[in-house]
Amino acid sequence: MEAYCVKCKTKREMTAPNAEYTATGTAGTRGKCPVCGTTMYRMGATPEHADIPKPDLSALPKREPKPRKNAKKAKKQAGPRVGKLVIVESPTKAKTVGRFLGKGYTVKASVGHVRDLLRSTLSVDVDNDFTPKYRVPNEKKDVVKELTALASRADSIYLATDPDREGEAIAWHLMESAGIDRARTHRVVFHEITPSAIGEAFAHPRDIDMPLVNAQQARRILDRLVGYELSPLLWRKIRGRLSAGRVQSVALRLIVERERDIQAFVPVEYWSIAAELAKQLHGHHKHEPKKRQTFTAKLFKINGQDVDLKNEPDTRAIVAELEQAAYQVANVKTGERRRKPSAPFTTSTLQQEASRKLGYAARRTMAIAQGLYEGKTLGDEGLIGLITYMRTDSTNVAESAQQEARAFIRDRFGAEFLPDEPPVYKTKSKNAQEAHEAIRPTSVARTPESVKAYLETTDFKLYDLIWKRFVASQMNPAISDTVSVDIAAGEAKAIAALVPLNGTAVYPYLFRATGSTLKFAGYLAVYEEAREEDAKLEGDDDVRVPPLTAQEVLDLMRLLPEQHFTEPPPRFTEASLVKSLEEYGIGRPSTYASILGVIDKRGYVEKMDKRLQPTEVGYAVNDMLVEYFGDVVNVGFTALMEAELDEIAEGTKEWVPVIREFYEPFQKDIEHADANIEKVPMVEELGEPCPTCGKPLLIRYGRFGKFIGCSDFPTCRYTAPFLVKVGVKCPQCGTGDIVEKKTKRNRIFYGCTNYKNGDPDSCDFTSWNRPVPQPCPNCGGLLTLKGREAVKCIKCENEYSLGDLPEAQLVVA
Repeated sequence: MEAYCVKCKTKREMTAPNAEYTATGTAGTRGKCPVCGTTMYRMGATPEHADIPKPDLSALPKREPKPRKNAKKAKKQAGPRVGKLVIVESPTKAKTVGRFLGKGYTVKASVGHVRDLLRSTLSVDVDNDFTPKYRVPNEKKDVVKELTALASRADSIYLATDPDREGEAIAWHLMESAGIDRARTHRVVFHEITPSAIGEAFAHPRDIDMPLVNAQQARRILDRLVGYELSPLLWRKIRGRLSAGRVQSVALRLIVERERDIQAFVPVEYWSIAAELAKQLHGHHKHEPKKRQTFTAKLFKINGQDVDLKNEPDTRAIVAELEQAAYQVANVKTGERRRKPSAPFTTSTLQQEASRKLGYAARRTMAIAQGLYEGKTLGDEGLIGLITYMRTDSTNVAESAQQEARAFIRDRFGAEFLPDEPPVYKTKSKNAQEAHEAIRPTSVARTPESVKAYLETTDFKLYDLIWKRFVASQMNPAISDTVSVDIAAGEAKAIAALVPLNGTAVYPYLFRATGSTLKFAGYLAVYEEAREEDAKLEGDDDVRVPPLTAQEVLDLMRLLPEQHFTEPPPRFTEASLVKSLEEYGIGRPSTYASILGVIDKRGYVEKMDKRLQPTEVGYAVNDMLVEYFGDVVNVGFTALMEAELDEIAEGTKEWVPVIREFYEPFQKDIEHADANIEKVPMVEELGEPCPTCGKPLLIRYGRFGKFIGCSDFPTCRYTAPFLVKVGVKCPQCGTGDIVEKKTKRNRIFYGCTNYKNGDPDSCDFTSWNRPVPQPCPNCGGLLTLKGREAVKCIKCENEYSLGDLPEAQLVVA
């Protein structure tokens, strides 16, 4: 039988194989390496296992608390066990849960994880089935000591940590680190912190779900193996204070590849033609000077083929023909468009919508949502959780919550806003976990207006978003009346003969105008989802179309030829990156915010107008990882690993073989990379001499990004900040240059080089928006970017399209 030798780092035929079962009943074979003598182990049943009795798991002894210092003394002092101990993660959650449980319960907080892998070492025994080496951190020792003492005196212990893999693992670590007796321990889970949910959870406790714990352990060990092997490699080959991760490096790869797609993009010219048309005037109306009502139709067919105009001469030739053409309505099609509401929020959709509508970063959104979940004090009602658990990829809704929402909608809006049956939304996430609920208010009766007085502004805005999204998701679709009008253009007699053919004819030119009118608001009475960045939605091209009939002749008012260029794919925003990660099946609800935080903190990306752009360090790190660890930072591979973690959580796979299968080739890649990668020089010459010693100055990278340093370091320690000039003189003092600066939170703004911290007489000009070199056409003042397609003057406040200002366009490009 072959097995992998972790010392020889290759597969070998096992000597003296011995079939056995582990204490938990898992089949395996243990033997020795014929070369080095290291113990080898291979999971899985073999024919030899048929003759070995499988251990009786029901007969396993219950785990007793570990003996501790002064245990004998404590035993003498211990009296009968009384009361119930409940352990949750946070003090706020403890306070809210304790209020609902009342007397007889002691509710304590573990304040997050109480045990983790050692920070100073790998803490994974790769020679012994990847056994993790856990340790209680110094800052948690007092917490564990207190919980140990309380658990020893309690009649029952309830582990009420969060209802996901992370929460399940925290519960297990609590039991292990505090030596809690399993016989007296119960696991309770709830998705909202309300009296009814707490009561239901405590009425139906269960044991700790070890497959869930193992899935979390496997993720933690995988991430540690990747991080602790790759990060030192980056330190040696690029520079210090860098990191790599199983998921964060895939996210960085997506950003870098998108940027390279943008750089490689070659714009292609194309043209469109629109016609401004009007109904013909008849009788005495012909002489009325009043402005005529017009509408716009777009050319979309030429001789039955799609419009494909690539240059101005071809376009002008067609315009010349159309100016002499007659215009007649060929077909009028009316219909109805039903627009369904979006599903209630999951973690990723909440982060996306909060980013688009409120401008919140993913980390901020999750921090606010955590507070709403754990509880807020609402006057006489006291402390209560306002939303359900906020780390979820499910769109399921409890039946009781749906019924409450339906009653509210019927009373507030009327029966016509209520669908016949409660809607059911299909979870879009590839690997949706466990039986979670969507993020929703714990009671729709707590309207945003009714709780506004008790919430901070940021809390209120997010609660308002969650409440409205959920209520809207339970309502009827919005209904619009639609009209689509096809207008034939060409020689008058020819099209007059073709139009009666009821739209089946091929016309020389065919224009189309579409319009819609909202007939029934439906869910839009409550909420409308923010559109995705750069997305085009159905109805965007709608115009106000007057009543028209087939064969009606129209007057051409003017033709509108317009030049366009194809656009590159947009850079990622936090919202669109989270959406892509979820669509690929990468990461989990609990990891999105931290992934974005790490790549920003390490200086791999910077935000330009809320969009993520890779830095030079980001390029260097990504390129090295892709070249030498292409499989590890591959979207498909990472998604596959997530799927395997799901199988571990479901109990259909063992975690050790999954990690072994990953680690064996990964370790070989590490050795190959370390031997072959040359150090990447992360310095460049500035082209100026050092003012202290005269040696060349270099642009270096430090903890906070680029800075200028002397090439004779450490003999000469001259340094200066690296300033990115935008090519504009300061409008306030007239002598300083406008440069990029960053706040403590790493947000980019623009200021004058003549500013000196602490000097009230220095120039204090600042702008959040990037200045452009072209002056205002109206007053000569400073123009700054406003979004992606416009600029605004800070002096006269006039706004201009970028298309009208060539110099300003260069800044955006």
